[in-house]
Amino acid sequence: MISHTPDILSFDTQGKIKILSESQLEQLQSATLHVLAEVGVHLPYQRGLEVFADHGAQVDMEKAFVKIPPELVEKGMSTAPRSFILAGREPRFDLVLDGSKSYLATDGCGVKVVDAVTREMRPSRKEDVARMAQVCDNLPLVSFFWPLVSAQDYGIAAPVHECHAGLTNTLKHVRGGTTVHPQLARYIVEMAAVVAGDSEALRDRPPICANICTIAPLAHDHHGMETGLIYAEAGIPASYMAMPTMGSTAPATPLGALVTADAEVISAMVLVQLLYPGAPVFHSIMSSLMDPRTGGYIGDVSVPMSQMSVELAHAWNVPSLGGGSTSSDALEIGWESGVSTGFGSTLIPLLGGEVCGYVGLTAGSMILYPEQVILDHEICLSAHEYFQGFEFNQDDLALDVIADVGPASHYLLQKHTRQHMRDFRLSKLMRQKDDQGDPRDPRQVALENYLQIEATHHPEPLPEKTIQELDRILAAVNAEADRIEKG
Repeated sequence: MISHTPDILSFDTQGKIKILSESQLEQLQSATLHVLAEVGVHLPYQRGLEVFADHGAQVDMEKAFVKIPPELVEKGMSTAPRSFILAGREPRFDLVLDGSKSYLATDGCGVKVVDAVTREMRPSRKEDVARMAQVCDNLPLVSFFWPLVSAQDYGIAAPVHECHAGLTNTLKHVRGGTTVHPQLARYIVEMAAVVAGDSEALRDRPPICANICTIAPLAHDHHGMETGLIYAEAGIPASYMAMPTMGSTAPATPLGALVTADAEVISAMVLVQLLYPGAPVFHSIMSSLMDPRTGGYIGDVSVPMSQMSVELAHAWNVPSLGGGSTSSDALEIGWESGVSTGFGSTLIPLLGGEVCGYVGLTAGSMILYPEQVILDHEICLSAHEYFQGFEFNQDDLALDVIADVGPASHYLLQKHTRQHMRDFRLSKLMRQKDDQGDPRDPRQVALENYLQIEATHHPEPLPEKTIQELDRILAAVNAEADRIEKG
């Protein structure tokens, strides 16, 4: 039985705050331009080096280093669009990245799953990606499906299978492209074109976007840049994401980390724009800190790195993947993860990143507890209601009711009370009681909620002909992956 997918909810960003002044943003951009021109980036990709050389950059072919002059950066960034659409399967699921709204995304891309039934932790599989897409299709605040975990049962073809699992199990926009072997990237493009209708429809309303990570400090991955250009040529939007770790792969100061990360992102975007002017790109910086005692990873840093990253993206006049986030370093669901989700959810409408939130994972985006996405969504729903849900209605002043009741009485018998007491959304996770009348554990309620959605929510499937075409593509992908792995 086919289920109805609810309309998506987004966060209005009209009340967003600012951390950096225009002068400070200019200083950051100037520092990025200085690093690109005087220090440069490592780009072990022949075609990319040749493009930069042809446009007047200083290129060392032997060392694969490139120094990009400010005027070339400005030329490249001048053609990057400020706004574009990430399409859903239906227009009501389209995401318009113009700065007026923030859209909540799932987090990606973990490697372990705590099984919803056995509660044993195991490596993630394609079926987990498909299940989470199906469940997130039912959650109105999740607008952007990023595969929460990896399809490790498919080896180097995993990203293609993750794309397939998303496209076939949700009507929402799917993060379907990432760094893969370039021979496999073209299958992702083909898959997206089949779902969109054809290659022209793919350009107009791309059902997937891609994410290409840079390498800190100041370097790029050969396959990453090559696949990024394959996506750009097809019209698939891509975010370029830097992940600096302060103290190890970035300076041990927030501003220094921002500058090196920004140089990585901007250099990638400039290359894309030089080859494919107007290609849709968005900016992303995910910062972390090296634990000074253990050398470990700390993602929850009490510095407004996310806010400054969003503002820096907008200063370059491109959309941002970033902002308020519910991700946590916690290894388990508990107080630590709750603090991160609660605080991060309130920042979503305040920071103004076009795509943000990253719900559903713990342990630095490594572990999926299925109930976590339900808990995160519930907290984000409360934040959405707090910031977006109140309307000032003069009738609600209730002066006539106040006069009727008068002093030293109560409002229990008033018709007005009966009419309005159910106006308030009360969390179903927080107020359930057991047979003895005692409060139930919200985590257990969330797990039951997850299992119920998994069992009963069945998004409208793609047309049978489209499914058959996707199956044909997957068969070709698996054969190609075998050839690549065998050398």
